[in-house]
Amino acid sequence: MYGGDEVSAIVLDLGSHSCKAGYAGEDAPKAVLPSWVGSIDAQYLPPEPEQPTKMAIDGENNAVADSKTGKSADAAAKKPTRKLYTGVQAMGYRRDYMEVIPALKDGLINDWEVVESIWDHTLKDRLMIDPKEHPMLLAEPSFNTAQHREKVVELMFEKYQIPALFLAKNAVLTSFASGRATSLVVDCGGGSTTVAAVHDGYVLQKAIVRSPIGGEFLTDCMLKTLESRGITMRPRYSFKRKEIRPGEFELQVLDFPNTTESYKLYMQRAVAADVKESVCRVPDVLFEESAYANIPTTPYELPDGQTIEVGADRFKIPDLMFNPSLVQTVPGMEKFAETGSSVRGLPQMVIESINKCDVDIRRELFSSILLAGGTAAMQQIKERLEKDLIEEAPQAARVKVLASGNAIERRFSVWIGGSILASLGSFQQMWLSKSEYEEHGASYVHRKCP
Repeated sequence: MYGGDEVSAIVLDLGSHSCKAGYAGEDAPKAVLPSWVGSIDAQYLPPEPEQPTKMAIDGENNAVADSKTGKSADAAAKKPTRKLYTGVQAMGYRRDYMEVIPALKDGLINDWEVVESIWDHTLKDRLMIDPKEHPMLLAEPSFNTAQHREKVVELMFEKYQIPALFLAKNAVLTSFASGRATSLVVDCGGGSTTVAAVHDGYVLQKAIVRSPIGGEFLTDCMLKTLESRGITMRPRYSFKRKEIRPGEFELQVLDFPNTTESYKLYMQRAVAADVKESVCRVPDVLFEESAYANIPTTPYELPDGQTIEVGADRFKIPDLMFNPSLVQTVPGMEKFAETGSSVRGLPQMVIESINKCDVDIRRELFSSILLAGGTAAMQQIKERLEKDLIEEAPQAARVKVLASGNAIERRFSVWIGGSILASLGSFQQMWLSKSEYEEHGASYVHRKCP
């Protein structure tokens, strides 16, 4: 098998907000790109120039050319139905008729073609590696289904021809990143929030509790709140600033009638997400309109130069994670308001998850609650969760919420855990190798990667 140091394994963590990738043993991922892809339907693409009839030798070149795009020669003969644009730069460039498609829906892979284009871009353009030479450690959601796991294994071995593979659950990797084998992981991601108990390095499936309130949801609430106050969220492509006198700019609004709604919303959400990350912080106690009515506002300058003042909303929106019923007071989020009453807040989710575990390990779980995920980088979230849990937990329990002091480590904790795991010498016999896959088939992954 592989020796500990010269493995150079690749760690891939595809989340609902971004895809993180890099070499095992490093402190942070080398490439971080959005888990959203631009797609233009074939009918809107300019016609491709006619190819002259090919000789046999030319056909071989054609197959080689197509291997770069990941399509075999016969797939190229069937005209592609759409063209995908992946990565930060490709998504930042506005194109006519470009729809924006998420790779994951409800935490699970929604569109395999989109996922392949993200992996292609990550491995070939960002990390610039040949997948045939590197084993891959892939992070997967704790609630992943058997079919999804087998499909990932099949894709990695058949398409990318990798030498070895391991699938590790997000919660386990977060646990390893903080050096623990048993903990309760509260993963506040982009698409959802998941609470999962990890015992001796294994996720307890019966104790997984999920909520649809994640970073994307809070971003939507921020966008709707600002719009309801009459603030126009101009996406970056829709204007240019022209200098009339030194230091004075005039705004020119540009009109692109063929821009799709999904792309416009994607770009508006990028601005709203930055507002959220810059000004929001979790309130110390449950949010009440009256208590925060006279709070000082925080200024924020939008890309088009207008400065907005964010007042009570910067406390109210993060508090949705603790008190989901607040969503009824957010304008424009009515469709979620009905389900908002059935969604539980973070402290209730933690207690519910711990109560589903065996009595023997509950004390240990209460004393090692780990906060992870990009949304967990918000100010004051750790202190607030600890305070609420101490009030709601049983008297005998010692509640301790742990979170890295570094926001980047919180955001990438799953990836960092994978990086630590894949570089351990003792881990090297755990890989599912290509020969084992060829002998036993994709279902063997359930035995090798529990």
